[in-house]
Amino acid sequence: MEFNTFLIQFLNGVQYGLLLFLVSSGLTLVFGIMGVINVAHGSFYMIGAYLAWWLAATLGSFWLALPAGIVLAVAIGLALEALLINRLYRRDHLYQVLLTYGLILVFEETRSILWGDDVHGVPIPAVLAASIPLTETLVYPVYRLWISAVCLVVAGLMYWTIQKTRLGMMIRAGAANREMVQSLGLNIQLLYRVVFAAGITLAGLAGMIASPVSAVFPGMGNQVLIVCFVVIVIGGMGSVKGAMVASLLIGLVDTFGKVLHLEIGGVKLLPELSSMTVYLLMAVILLWRPEGLYGRRL
Repeated sequence: MEFNTFLIQFLNGVQYGLLLFLVSSGLTLVFGIMGVINVAHGSFYMIGAYLAWWLAATLGSFWLALPAGIVLAVAIGLALEALLINRLYRRDHLYQVLLTYGLILVFEETRSILWGDDVHGVPIPAVLAASIPLTETLVYPVYRLWISAVCLVVAGLMYWTIQKTRLGMMIRAGAANREMVQSLGLNIQLLYRVVFAAGITLAGLAGMIASPVSAVFPGMGNQVLIVCFVVIVIGGMGSVKGAMVASLLIGLVDTFGKVLHLEIGGVKLLPELSSMTVYLLMAVILLWRPEGLYGRRL
């Protein structure tokens, strides 16, 4: 593989990994702090993509659609936590799975009623529509670099919030011992509502910024949900740092697995079996560290 081709695939892998982190970090926060298994998390990625398509067409600008979509995502997260999710904290995980799976069905039907079942596309903003030339024949889209930059900025803000602010201190304390936090007089209910809304917003934001480079179609959240759970397993339950490392590993392994050619004994392994590479990575890491890369040892 030539260096320029390797560089393009490396950038694609990093961009995919960072976008995957944006989605999975919200799921990690919700599960790690609230103890809620939200199998509807991928639906919020889909909702974000559809909001970007609808709002960009309605408002006439992708840049206006982004903040409007974020506000709607926050409102949806706050409403769902207040109406449904707060009833699950003291219940078995089976109830959480059943309720959030029901939300998938509700969201799919609502999406069908509001926006139909057609496949849509979101135009790339003109200011980011250019490409950077790497060679005389190879270029790399500026928009993909912008996606990576946005994900890095959000990751930096998450780190600063969790590690350096009072809210982050309460989040870390709530993840370690929620009963003690509540006994100290802190409003754990409000904290959970904020965390859940933040997790939903991260997934929605990922769907919004990914919509110009991928089609907007029904059920698109189901695909990303499976990979998000793989990220959590590899990185460690409730670890945002682990989610970042695992997302980058999966992005690179998945991308290079589709472009590399590997043949052993006349049998072509790559790219024919590229769909298995992510799960093989998970199996290898779990054999080495059953709790995940940054998970707590039981």
